[in-house]
Amino acid sequence: MSAASGTRTLHRALVPLAAFVIGLVGIAGAAWFTLVPPQQEAVASVGGPFTLVDQDGRPTTERAFAGATHLVFFGFTHCPEICPTTLQQVSDVLAALGDKGKGVKVAFITVDPERDRPADLKAYLASFDPRIVGLTGTPEQVAAAVKGYRAYSRKVPTKDGDYTMEHTALVYVMDGKNRFLGALNLMRPADQSAAELAKRL
Repeated sequence: MSAASGTRTLHRALVPLAAFVIGLVGIAGAAWFTLVPPQQEAVASVGGPFTLVDQDGRPTTERAFAGATHLVFFGFTHCPEICPTTLQQVSDVLAALGDKGKGVKVAFITVDPERDRPADLKAYLASFDPRIVGLTGTPEQVAAAVKGYRAYSRKVPTKDGDYTMEHTALVYVMDGKNRFLGALNLMRPADQSAAELAKRL
């Protein structure tokens, strides 16, 4: 084998390896953002002002949640599995907090404002902890909130002519100044998640 041929063979072998390493770095970066409390720069880049309507039809902004650590979760009432599961897990964490969690509020911001009116949110959330407040608005208002939290949502048509929504399933932990502290880890027993959250209260 000539030196040139050997170089080409080595190059072909290294290309997929380099692609794998780049992908691995990307995954690690996403995991770091999700699992590790961010530095001050990241705190300032997630969240921000929003103007929506709560489940009782009252205009609501981010200021309604300021003053204490609170949670934010994006979802929708027609969600088949992720949203009800997450909301139940959040309810379990709130219960596990006991008296420490009396002042904790949760904003459940719909990503499906076309179907999720205030009354729909109120009926849906009746099955979960009463500290979870449903928020909706015009498509433009909801899109602004999604963008402010660096979240993601997308309408996906289904075969029966209906649609579902893809969306970020992160539970944001925000401080009393509406700054991002990290993500609530729900991949463990509720009492353990509650103990970690209690450190932020």
